[in-house]
Amino acid sequence: MTRTMRAVVADGHGGVDVRDLPVPTAHEGWVVLAPVGTGVCGTDLHLVHGDYPHGRFPVVPGHEFAGYITEVGRGVSEFVEGDYVGVNPNIACGTCGSCRRGATNLCTKLIPIGVAIDGSCAEYVTVPRRTVHRLDPSIMHRAAPLIEPLGCVLHALDRVPDWQDHEIVVFGAGSIGLMAVALARAEGAAGVRIVEPNPARRQAALELGAIEGATSAGELDRQVFDIALDASGHPAAIAQALGALGPRGRLIQMGVASPTASVALSPYEVFAKELTIIGSNSLADKYAEAAERMVELQNELVTMITATYPLEDYAQALIAAQSPDQIKVQII
Repeated sequence: MTRTMRAVVADGHGGVDVRDLPVPTAHEGWVVLAPVGTGVCGTDLHLVHGDYPHGRFPVVPGHEFAGYITEVGRGVSEFVEGDYVGVNPNIACGTCGSCRRGATNLCTKLIPIGVAIDGSCAEYVTVPRRTVHRLDPSIMHRAAPLIEPLGCVLHALDRVPDWQDHEIVVFGAGSIGLMAVALARAEGAAGVRIVEPNPARRQAALELGAIEGATSAGELDRQVFDIALDASGHPAAIAQALGALGPRGRLIQMGVASPTASVALSPYEVFAKELTIIGSNSLADKYAEAAERMVELQNELVTMITATYPLEDYAQALIAAQSPDQIKVQII
């Protein structure tokens, strides 16, 4: 008799339901794990409505996750049943030009778990062993799904290194912006400020180490910054971020803007100030480092989890994730 499990299924047209699916098996080079938690993020909101480019439907969502291995396939020797692990959800081909340059996040044949193939909003999920990372047992179950987004912020640090002793302003205090605040403080930034219209999120940023928060850059007590990080994706915020940069200032563009969005840019300002504008997309190869850093940062970062839902209530979790009153929603 085929074993079944409960799983969320998105149809790509806004519909999600929880149904019985066969429990996956571990093929050669793959493992099966039972998730302990899954983060809900903006990608999931786009995915369920079919407006995320990599989406393939029907699909089980969920790409920010960790859990315990329940089965290992042939050829897997580095993991055993019962191992506590996290997963980099991006399966890169390893052979395209981007992969050969080390930019696996830009792989031309990228297969994102929970987007193009079934993810972790299920009782079991199967993943290739090369995406799996053993976790320190001290990492709380609530903190483990936060490793993936922390990896995204560490990739931003890799793209624009050396935050120590610099003045930094972060636009947007969702989970990515809040992690950027915490990381900037941990990296020894001279000061980090937050621009965020939501008062609850501004307060969360202050609790994580921001020295000031405001609804716009013009309200801050400092007007010139060495580094501006946009985690909002809103053109108005990006324009403010550019305007807030001082000489040799660096903009890190992490927020996902609409493909049709545009921002006015003064070439003279770029020239005169020697500005640098750098994009940062996903987490590249930073999962392992994020797992290590989570040991020290977890007590602070779990404070951004504002709601948890059981698997059966995934539709309600999506609604909560869109609420300004929530920061990070998880499925447990």
